Amino acid sequence: MFGRRKKRDAAEDAAGEAEQVVDGVDSEAGGEGERLRLEPAPRPDGPWDSSEVRDPGEGRVDLGGLFVPGVDGMELRVEVAGDAIVAATVVLRDSAIQLQAFAAPKREGIWGEVREEIGSGITQQGGIVDEVEGPLGWELRAQVPVQLPDGTGGFQVVRFVGVDGPRWFLRGVISGQGAVQPQAAGLLEQIFRDTVVVRGEGPMAPRDPIVLKLPNDAQMVPEGIQQEEEGSRFAGGMGQLQRGPEITEVR
Repeated sequence: MFGRRKKRDAAEDAAGEAEQVVDGVDSEAGGEGERLRLEPAPRPDGPWDSSEVRDPGEGRVDLGGLFVPGVDGMELRVEVAGDAIVAATVVLRDSAIQLQAFAAPKREGIWGEVREEIGSGITQQGGIVDEVEGPLGWELRAQVPVQLPDGTGGFQVVRFVGVDGPRWFLRGVISGQGAVQPQAAGLLEQIFRDTVVVRGEGPMAPRDPIVLKLPNDAQMVPEGIQQEEEGSRFAGGMGQLQRGPEITEVR
């Protein structure tokens, strides 16, 4: 499920809907537009802005735009768009969560609007989407059409979670057992909550991805190649950084 793929599967296509710049919704028009353009809600349990954490590198992997918590037994993969690293995926046993941060308006949350886009994209593909209030707030629990290895059609269960922060938006895509049985995703949800976003002060258009980087002592490891962990910063259960599936160019 987590190996390199030459083509994105349907779940990644649906996730990509959130990465494209679209026309904004007029908050003055009333109705649905007002609901979508709400101010970011408080985040008493995270995820955190870099200004809210004294030492974001303590217990976390420094990926530049994100500080991702490290837990025993996890594997961390990075994903690229062109030459830029734009997403990180934490694989933990039979579940995974993809983390990706985007620039957002200063006083407007975009998660409501992004949920609408993702849900619409999945239903247009013939999938099923439920919007529910979960442990991380409002989320989408989706059954996304996929082609199985034997060529027949099937469905992949995916959870889309998101949180609006100050001038940023953090999206998580949970797959594997943590999506099929949400009660089994507690550790992945805690990783999402404890992630720190580094937006930076430079100008960015809403929906622009916040670019990541490899830690200074990390190496790209092609999938399928095992690497000795001895002497690595990630020894002791965290595994090694790997380059994950390619994703399409973010526009």
